[in-house]
Amino acid sequence: MKKLALLLFLGWSFAAWAQHYPSKSFYKSSKFEQLGEMLPTPNTYRTGEGSPGPDYWQQRADYKIKVELNDANQSLKGSETITYYNNSPSDLSYIWLQLDQNHFHKDSDAFKADPVKLGENPDFGFMGWVFGINSTGGYQIGNVRDEKGQALRYTINQTMMRIDLPQPLKAKGGKFTFSIDWSFNIVDCKKFQARSGYEYFPKDGNYLYEMAQFFPRMAVYDDVNGWQHKQFLGAGEFALAFGDYEVAITVPADHIVGATGELQNAKEVLTADQLKRWEQAKGANDPVLIVNQAEAVKAEQNKGNVKNNKTWIYKAQNVRDFAWVSSRKFIWDAMQINLSGKKVWAMSYYPKEGNPLWGHYSTRVVAHTLRVYSKYTIDYPYPVAISVHGPQGGMEYPMICFNGGRPQEDGTYSEQTRNGMVSVIIHEVGHNFFPMIINSDERQWTWMDEGLNSFCQYLAECEIPQQEWAKKDYPSTYPSRRGPAKNIVKYMTSDPSVLEPIMTNSEGIIQFGNNAYGKPATALNILRETVMGKELFDYAFKEYSRKWAFKHPMPADFFRTMENASAVDLDWFWRGWFFTTEPCDIAIEEATAYRFSNETLSASAEAAIPSKTIKADNIAGAKKQLERFGMFMSEADEKSFSPNKYFYDLKFKNVGGLLMPIIVQMNYKDGSNEIVKIPAEIWRKDPEEVHKVFMTDKEVVSFVLDPKFETADINTNNNSFPRKATENKFEEMKKKEQSNK
Repeated sequence: MKKLALLLFLGWSFAAWAQHYPSKSFYKSSKFEQLGEMLPTPNTYRTGEGSPGPDYWQQRADYKIKVELNDANQSLKGSETITYYNNSPSDLSYIWLQLDQNHFHKDSDAFKADPVKLGENPDFGFMGWVFGINSTGGYQIGNVRDEKGQALRYTINQTMMRIDLPQPLKAKGGKFTFSIDWSFNIVDCKKFQARSGYEYFPKDGNYLYEMAQFFPRMAVYDDVNGWQHKQFLGAGEFALAFGDYEVAITVPADHIVGATGELQNAKEVLTADQLKRWEQAKGANDPVLIVNQAEAVKAEQNKGNVKNNKTWIYKAQNVRDFAWVSSRKFIWDAMQINLSGKKVWAMSYYPKEGNPLWGHYSTRVVAHTLRVYSKYTIDYPYPVAISVHGPQGGMEYPMICFNGGRPQEDGTYSEQTRNGMVSVIIHEVGHNFFPMIINSDERQWTWMDEGLNSFCQYLAECEIPQQEWAKKDYPSTYPSRRGPAKNIVKYMTSDPSVLEPIMTNSEGIIQFGNNAYGKPATALNILRETVMGKELFDYAFKEYSRKWAFKHPMPADFFRTMENASAVDLDWFWRGWFFTTEPCDIAIEEATAYRFSNETLSASAEAAIPSKTIKADNIAGAKKQLERFGMFMSEADEKSFSPNKYFYDLKFKNVGGLLMPIIVQMNYKDGSNEIVKIPAEIWRKDPEEVHKVFMTDKEVVSFVLDPKFETADINTNNNSFPRKATENKFEEMKKKEQSNK
């Protein structure tokens, strides 16, 4: 009998539900459904809480490299010895190396697969294709031998090289040492829009070299992909193993060289004056010029008079890559800062063409970046961080980065140039943390380094006006491009045909900057400011950084760590922001005011919100029903139904599809206002339409959604009730910003 009664009750309940919601299907896939099978199954290598598991392993590669720069014909030749350590549970019969310079070979897939069209006015894309098919770039591979000098069999497939091992490299501790000789023509960095190369200065006839991807590098072999050997087509950057480096760099004797790591033979390559300034810089609070502009100009003018070479030796420990720069044009300044009791060098190298902008800002910005990022992630572990000005607009490597931002020839510069330079230095120095230390797979997941780094860049930019060196330039706020929710709105309103989810392979992204940098940075800022709160977010973000420092995290490791360290269910957030292209557009569809009284209460003459009166006697009847079930109203409950209370029933519609918290500002009749935040979980039963009741002590004259532009809502015309015949608030705000400028 009880079972029959239960079935009858369930049947009645469903009929009542169907009658009330006739347009809704019985089952609707929930946007709050856990990601489940969308994420890889936890295992002993990577756990369900986002940590490296008890059996986590990763490979290692140590390098000894010798290179010689030919300044006469812009070429490089080198040799390297690599010791590769197999810590995996599998024997390896072959290994893969990356030959990224082959990207510039005229027969590379990068040029062949580049879509180009030709009109009456050839564009930059067409000219780039012409440069490509006439390129003289790419590796010339010489000897490939084992440590006994025996030749090794190898196969080159575009930007990847497989070496067949004489015998399998044993699992869990096997080691293999081999050597490679190579050479290549250095490309014009600007002409090829390359990540490294040279810049020629026609006025003084000198070159500046920014050298990266200059040597064959071990590809990553890991527990997720096996070998990560996706071809380098230009957009997806690099996946690399950690190791120790010893690099000897031979250049013309009048060149200054900066590199990843620490200089080992300063007494052999620096003058007595430069060594003295080096010592002064160790205790300085401001940058000290180790090579000043007068010395750099003199070296420029002596071009061709110096016939001999010098060899600069650098060592770096536990880094995933190595890069270096060389030029007789370099000015070099440096200072040391204290990070948690550890002395760290902040340095800059730049030609005179970068002054006065670079001399004032660069090294100070490097120091600022290290301090802020260390606060939000982990303490910077390396001994030095360097910013270099040359042809590359922005590119990162361990302890060294290449940055743009050049004044006019007369030394003047605009605010835009200055801000662009400051931002790019923060961004590229910040890459020391993501991905140089928290070592994600850039070839597959650009957002894991660019997006997380852009978010931290925004945090660093927010603190710039507090710095003494910046107060006269930034009196209140820094004009950040990425991070604030309002700045991503234009992208979120793009034609859906040019939008991809953040979880898209690097080579398939159309709007690269917005998708891989801007949207994930905005998502994390919203997560911190609006969804989780700063305290919970900051703890979880530091925990992710700590867990995966000097390891290879994957997206699931980040998602899981952020949830497990905060006790906040974020699957709905990752699903919406990272796996879809839906925008946020929440509307107030209706609003009705209610009062409890046995008398008819009149609304204010100016009230534009429909008003209704509920008989107080109805509450008395409901109260009796509750008491029959043993439930009794408290004094506070009783006061809630006073005629002095106002109840507002608001109907919200999720027009855009992206789930977000509902932020409501109530504007009262007396001129005051109040903001209420409703968590996104309000959408869990119905992701399309919900009601919410607000109780107030004062009469509300209007409601406004997202008054501080926290949710990236793409349409503010439906964000107020009563509706206002005004332009979109976002456009209004942008116009106001322009007028202030």
